[in-house]
Amino acid sequence: MAANYNRRMQSAWFDATIAWISAHPHAAGGLVFLIAFCDALAVVGIVVPALPLLFAVGTLIGLGHLDGPYALLCAAGGAFAGDGLSYWIGYRWGPAMRGLWLFRRYPGLLDRGEQMFRRHGAKGIVTARFVGAVRPFVPAVAGMLHMPLKRYAPASAVAAFAWAAVFLAPGWTFGASYDAVAAVADKLVLVLLGLAAALALGWALVLYTWRWFAAHADNLLARALRWTRAHPRLGRYAAALIDPRRPESASLVVLATCLFTVAWLWAGFTTWLLVRGEPLLFDRELQATMFALRNPLADRLMADLAAIGSAPVLGTASVAALLWLGWRRRWMAAAHWLAAIAVGLLLTVGLDALVDTPRPPTAAAGFGFPSIAVTMTTVVFGFFAVLIAREFPGRQRVWPYLMAGVATVLVAFARLYLGAHWLSDVIAGVLLGVVWVLLIGIAYRRHSTRSFWMRPLAWMFYGGFALALGWYAPRSADPTLARFTPPAPQQRLALVQWQAHGIPDPRHFDLQAAGDLRPLQQRLQAQGWRVQPQADWISVLGLLDDDRSLARKPVLPLALDAHPERLLLRRTGNDPRWIEVLRIWPAPAQLDDGTALWVGRYERMHAHTRLRLLTLWHPVPQAGTLPADLQALAARAAVADPRVQVRVDTR
Repeated sequence: MAANYNRRMQSAWFDATIAWISAHPHAAGGLVFLIAFCDALAVVGIVVPALPLLFAVGTLIGLGHLDGPYALLCAAGGAFAGDGLSYWIGYRWGPAMRGLWLFRRYPGLLDRGEQMFRRHGAKGIVTARFVGAVRPFVPAVAGMLHMPLKRYAPASAVAAFAWAAVFLAPGWTFGASYDAVAAVADKLVLVLLGLAAALALGWALVLYTWRWFAAHADNLLARALRWTRAHPRLGRYAAALIDPRRPESASLVVLATCLFTVAWLWAGFTTWLLVRGEPLLFDRELQATMFALRNPLADRLMADLAAIGSAPVLGTASVAALLWLGWRRRWMAAAHWLAAIAVGLLLTVGLDALVDTPRPPTAAAGFGFPSIAVTMTTVVFGFFAVLIAREFPGRQRVWPYLMAGVATVLVAFARLYLGAHWLSDVIAGVLLGVVWVLLIGIAYRRHSTRSFWMRPLAWMFYGGFALALGWYAPRSADPTLARFTPPAPQQRLALVQWQAHGIPDPRHFDLQAAGDLRPLQQRLQAQGWRVQPQADWISVLGLLDDDRSLARKPVLPLALDAHPERLLLRRTGNDPRWIEVLRIWPAPAQLDDGTALWVGRYERMHAHTRLRLLTLWHPVPQAGTLPADLQALAARAAVADPRVQVRVDTR
């Protein structure tokens, strides 16, 4: 009830937003102008998430809620105005601009902007529009170096219009094709968008955390040294970490600071959960949302992604790395690698055995608090990042941590989607894994000062991981999905009650059946219907093949209460661009004696080609009655078999 209420509230909020934009298009244009203006403004543009915001604006354009040329002009005008203000700031203060408190915090970006401008001149203004954090600094540098306005303004205008078009185009294209895709794959689209959002969040969290600590490592080391001098008794225990004569001291202080922060978060979060003794509100809300989004194509994808955190995949990658370390006689690294995995597994399994928490209704036995798969993915990928990152130069050190973040997010999202854990289980697993990685990482960095060539080790680990995942994921998908099948329906009906009134469900079903589906399938096939096997990702790629006939292009599957169609039948008439489709699912109820009930829905579908690339079967709303052969199914003469009874809604 609460989940349905929240979804209605979210839908009402979204509808209200769309209605406001439609009623106030000029005000919406002002908002687009403001987004682009802030993104272009020096320093401010670093923290403005222009890409997702303009993607959303482009989607509204594609859906027809906002005028495209007007929004493009507003975005370009905002970018041009923001660049102009940055240019004026640089022109007004000149080299003294570096001393302003806003610019003083980002000397590296200002230097990079100046290098780009000096190297490319006016072309650099256009190029910088598409170069991340440098973007808002180059116009200020142009002003600081007193570039003539008559040369600056045309380049800035071209850059602003090109940037607005490029940033609006993906959302515009997505919105233009969304109606056709959402009509047949709305849940799949939402799952993929949710996965993309989770990946973006995890990527940003890892990247900006690493950048912040990298920029403040020396400052943290200096503060730690002052603290040890002020507290000589306690400070002697930290002397091994913060000896300024050791090149590793700064990174050790960073790891120790992270350890203190994350350990405090994990302890507080875990204590809160144990005191409550039940899932949190957002746990139940997210679980209900994920359950509502279940669909066959996403099910298969998430089962494959869940294999990332499995023992065969992580174990293969770990053994490959261990063998290379042993071959190179890096015994210290090998010992810490074994300790990271073994102790991490013991910690997680021990907590899971000690803490008894309610599980989601779709979770099999053995899945509890915290998530073992998520914790071990964090430990394996996280400690491997600690192991190899310091051997890479400069900014390249972040990519192993980004790989760890991506792997952890994929496993966490997949298991949340499948209903293996509550969100609190996943959060606790990530925090526990990070705490242990930081502890073992500090121990390793203290005792290991020898550098060695890490690229072969990285190839061994990531290559072993990829090969194991490619082999294991397709073989584990079906058993994984079988473990997380939706629970059996709780609603029970008497046979006479069902015969008289059908299943009491607000959703409309054209057909209901009780018993064995095989006689019903045989009768329908005799009427010209043919069974379509459930579409998988390979067959879905055929929708992009122009040479494939429409008869071979699949109808995308749909789920009812997380159940895929048990039977999907299609029939083609005289026009191959039109087909009839009948989907039959397990019903949300069963008879008192355990007899299975089935529900079906009839649709007419038309082939639509979008963007000259993708051909989809699009359902067309029906205002008439069902075909005669479907109406006749309820008659005894139509299905002369006691194994099945049929009810048909003739509308």
